[in-house]
Amino acid sequence: MSVFEERVEHRRLDCGIDLAVMEIPGRSVVAVELRVLAGYALESPDYLGVAYVMDEAIAKGTAKRDGRALNDAFDAIGVSHSSFAGRETAGFSCLCLPEFLDEAIALHAEMLRTPAFPRDACEVAVELSRQALAALDDEPLDLAKKLLSRQAYGEPLGRHALGECATLDRIGRDQVVEHWQRFFAADRMLVAVAGPVEAGRVADLFERAFAGFRAPTASTEIQPEPAVRFAPGRTHYPKDFEQEQVVMCFPGAAVTDADYPVELVVLGALAGGMSGRLWTEVREKQGLVYWVSAWGDHPRRGGMVHLGASTTPQHLDRTYATLLREINRLAEDLTAAEVERAIIGIVSQVQTRGDVTRSRASRLVDDLFFHGRPMALAEKVARVRAVTVDAVRRYLTAHPRDRLSVVTLGPQDLQAE
Repeated sequence: MSVFEERVEHRRLDCGIDLAVMEIPGRSVVAVELRVLAGYALESPDYLGVAYVMDEAIAKGTAKRDGRALNDAFDAIGVSHSSFAGRETAGFSCLCLPEFLDEAIALHAEMLRTPAFPRDACEVAVELSRQALAALDDEPLDLAKKLLSRQAYGEPLGRHALGECATLDRIGRDQVVEHWQRFFAADRMLVAVAGPVEAGRVADLFERAFAGFRAPTASTEIQPEPAVRFAPGRTHYPKDFEQEQVVMCFPGAAVTDADYPVELVVLGALAGGMSGRLWTEVREKQGLVYWVSAWGDHPRRGGMVHLGASTTPQHLDRTYATLLREINRLAEDLTAAEVERAIIGIVSQVQTRGDVTRSRASRLVDDLFFHGRPMALAEKVARVRAVTVDAVRRYLTAHPRDRLSVVTLGPQDLQAE
């Protein structure tokens, strides 16, 4: 089956789960991607970082098994599993053989429905969070991105997964349990399954595993999604680094917007490999930077376009000016050949990565999160292929760069306005 011949069933289960199943005959594994609407943007302001701590502690034991026994149960059926604490969702993924899918789902249900959250495991998770937060001081680019998000997005979307030192100090087992109780319930779950499966059977497995799943204080009421705000400004953070970090952003398109595919092409023209304008103009021709890129960032109901570079203090102002010049110049002299090259890069990446079973499940659960329904890959590719030079120019006019949020991190501040 090619990447365009997709058979997907989408249904809302009686237990509340929003489920999409992609049947791919002939595959050797099944991929499951599960998201709970319980990200760090929903944390209590007094306990920032609790979603990350909960993610570290949730696999350390259940009402039935301790952490070692739970991991042994996953290992016994050869399940590769992982989890993460995201901005708007908590994520759980697994890859297993088809014959062990029912056991893999049952183990995830046990972990999500009856976590023990041992007190010592919660304390260790808090300490690990403190160490990871402290380590950001030695990661200039990650630190700069954190500072930019806080400035540009504000509360609550500008938070960092690791929280802050003061809020981590307040987190213990009680706060972890409270976060789980508020947000973990079947009707807050998005699930995608891809592989050699039958959709009806998959639905029955999840229905049985999560029937009646409501944490003690979880609310079935639809909570307002975090609003996407943008705050322009420019801030310098002095830091004794050899390199200077400059990162900036401006409002872009939401994933659901009609001009989202145009934004992908804009980013492809700027940073699509070694032929992208930022690489050729900023690094290769002028030798200004160690690293340069452009990328999109998309909460559920909005988006931002980011640019960033690592340079030397003496080249900071010139690098900043060149970044702005290159994105503004797209509206003036972008060629059809550049657009076509960007489109080919996007489509090639989608087709090569999207043919992996886990990638298909991940893409499917993203569709549920952003669109509320599965979207055929062919539909997405067609939208990208339809982008023209004029469409890029219209996008750049509709998303001006006259109000930027800029952060510099290093020994020297920008001198230019």
